[in-house]
Amino acid sequence: MNVSNSRDDSRSAGRRTVLKAGLAGLATPFLVRFSSAAAAYPDRPIKLLVPFGVGGPVDIVARVMAPLLGEVLGGSVFVENKPGASGNLGTAAAARTEPDGYTIVVAASNFIINKILFAKIPYDPIADFIPLVELAETPSAFGVRPELGAKNLKEFVEIAKSKSFSYSHPGFGTVSHMAGEVLKSRAGINMVAVTHNGGGPAVQTLMPGAVEFCSAALPALHPHVKSGLIVGLGVTSAKRWPDLAEMPTVEEAGFPDFDLANFTALLVPAKTPPEIVDRVSKASLEILKRPDVQSKLLTLGFAVTARPPDVLKARLERELPFWKSVVETAGIKPT
Repeated sequence: MNVSNSRDDSRSAGRRTVLKAGLAGLATPFLVRFSSAAAAYPDRPIKLLVPFGVGGPVDIVARVMAPLLGEVLGGSVFVENKPGASGNLGTAAAARTEPDGYTIVVAASNFIINKILFAKIPYDPIADFIPLVELAETPSAFGVRPELGAKNLKEFVEIAKSKSFSYSHPGFGTVSHMAGEVLKSRAGINMVAVTHNGGGPAVQTLMPGAVEFCSAALPALHPHVKSGLIVGLGVTSAKRWPDLAEMPTVEEAGFPDFDLANFTALLVPAKTPPEIVDRVSKASLEILKRPDVQSKLLTLGFAVTARPPDVLKARLERELPFWKSVVETAGIKPT
């Protein structure tokens, strides 16, 4: 037996044991820090980051959820709007924040669509975020001013075939943008798209007649259709909206397979502690089960879906091929 080798092996084993103990010692403070942080959560205000302007569907649902989340979590929750680059600006900012649960991004379908329409986006929708909860779905809707003289979508298409029109939408890559381009392609009309940072600004452009047509998420158009200031030509859902029963679906107006839904969801940056992910997800689902919340969101143009993280994750993965086919059908060119 070689005594020297035996001693060397013994020393190496000892070093490995000391190294493992040292690494474990280094890891312990981090584990304690995350555990204590999760236990104290929230000990400061939580930000719901909306990557669109005020008044659009994402902003509307965020402002419904913020005070309710604050009540359930036992803290303060506020909304911050960071519009720009079709939602890419705010979403990228959220991806780069500290993964501590104090920045929650309120995402919509363009969160996925942008990956198809832009050559490069400053975040990865799957790798950079953890899904918390799918809040609700909302269709897009088409609207015009009464002065145009179109009472339904068929009449509008006939007018648009003989005139040069513009239409407003909430942003490049949004579901409403997709819906407008699909309509143009299938109806054989040519309208110039006017991009905005949210549904609210898109509708405000229509009101004074700066554009002839608006394609926006239903919540942005809903109150104006109810009041009669805007004529609702069609909604991009399989069924008519409950409190706008007089407005037909786009499918009823002669365009089959026109069911385009826009989801709204909460996400946090990757590496957010699982205890915080679980707590915020459960709090959100608890809120969304309340009949008064469901009723309020419905009157604003949202159908509550209340889907947990695993179901939302599966939906995000399905959305990519679906919207890719929509983009190809509409003939939209990536930028």
